[in-house]
Amino acid sequence: MSAGRIVPFENGPEYPGKLTLYVLVTCIVAAMGGLLFGYDIGISAGVTTMPSFLRKFFPSVYAGQQRNKSTNQYCQSDRETVTQFLSSLYLAALLASLVASTVTRRHGRKVSIIFSGLLFFAGALINGFAKALWMLIVGRILLGFGVGFANQSVPIYLSEMAPSKFRGALNIGFQLSITVGILVANVLNNFFAKIKGGWGWQLSLGGAMVPALIITVGSLVLPDTPISMIERGQTTEAKEKLRKIRGVDNVDQEFNDLVAASEASKLVEHPWRNLLKRKYRPHLTMAMLIPFFQQLTGLNVIIFYVPVLFNTIGFKTDASINFAVITGIVNVVATLVSIYGVDKWGRRFLFLEGGTQMLICQAVVAACVGSKFGNDGNLGNLPKGYAMVVVLFICIYVAGFAWSWGPLGWLVPSEIFPLEIRSAAQSINVSINMLSTYSFHIWCHLIKFGLFLFFAFFVFVMSIFVYFFLPETKNIPIEEMAQIWESHWYWSRFVQDIDVQ
Repeated sequence: MSAGRIVPFENGPEYPGKLTLYVLVTCIVAAMGGLLFGYDIGISAGVTTMPSFLRKFFPSVYAGQQRNKSTNQYCQSDRETVTQFLSSLYLAALLASLVASTVTRRHGRKVSIIFSGLLFFAGALINGFAKALWMLIVGRILLGFGVGFANQSVPIYLSEMAPSKFRGALNIGFQLSITVGILVANVLNNFFAKIKGGWGWQLSLGGAMVPALIITVGSLVLPDTPISMIERGQTTEAKEKLRKIRGVDNVDQEFNDLVAASEASKLVEHPWRNLLKRKYRPHLTMAMLIPFFQQLTGLNVIIFYVPVLFNTIGFKTDASINFAVITGIVNVVATLVSIYGVDKWGRRFLFLEGGTQMLICQAVVAACVGSKFGNDGNLGNLPKGYAMVVVLFICIYVAGFAWSWGPLGWLVPSEIFPLEIRSAAQSINVSINMLSTYSFHIWCHLIKFGLFLFFAFFVFVMSIFVYFFLPETKNIPIEEMAQIWESHWYWSRFVQDIDVQ
């Protein structure tokens, strides 16, 4: 096989079963875990543009805004302290995802999802009634713990519950919930920012209790996944649950494969150490590079700062938040496109098409912003024509992300890991995602308009990586995923002796 040839493997064994109403409702409820992450991204971006919030908790930043309203279009105030405060959530989520690995494996995916809702609720409650900065910090850390548990357990839960032919669509429900959370938060910010008396920020932050309650209450009625039940010795119950999930009585083939996977998993005493074995090289590579590349698309940074970005390039505050709502709508609609096409067109097609789309848009936005503001940003407001081009291409860019790297960044890692390393590898996936997000939030303000060129370069790099190194995973049962590596032109050299390692 030639080194540059990509051999798709799309026809794995088909287990009897169908998409039942039971599994559809179950996956919709579980996917609501994405609301936690999405709501926080959207609400935090808007709250930090509210003068009353800055005046109460970050008076130096507020004072800097008042002194310096128009001299520099890239950085109208010293926001590093705000950025560090907001980014602290990602460090908390990183730590929580590592703990969640053990909880998810030993006690089931459902328990981790319940923890995510409870922790997020506690953080939202403290933030909503915060009277001092330390309360905000404590609340934000708890929010991060909730996000870490949710992001570690929900994608695994969805991939294990869904039939292979519909796994992509059902798993992307998690990303859809993230985008809905962002949109709802942007809409609420738009209303709460106009409340007289300057207490709208309390409603924005306290409102996070609602998605926390949704996932907490919903998770109480969720069944655990059959493979998780088998891992904990509930074999008989797992087979009955599998029959109910698949809607057929004959589940022997799938059940036997799950039992075999569980038996192999029990032989692994140290999953973290096992990740370093040669046969898991492709899995570890994907667990690290896919979330890293997902953040290098720049979407989370740009969405997070859309109100600030639009305000910075000359829009009024209300208009900035309105444009954030527009990008939120685009995000949701494009994610629905991904749900429709991921199991029809495949993961690789969406990765490559979305990457091309984002690359073009980032280059155009960089050209528009850079040509008017240069490197020092002191050339006045962005002309209306340029501003409209920026808004248009940011929306097209958001759409490209929302049907490619956004949902697939969670889907693909959750479906490629074998059971014996699944929980640990997913924790690495989430940890790299959170660490990357934290890092980019901290220093992105230093790059100015070059930020878009920086991300464009890496979108090109990651698209090349996908083309040569990521095999197609659609329609392949999750416990049969080893075959995609055995037939791959590059990864086969690491896994071809999988049975003797």
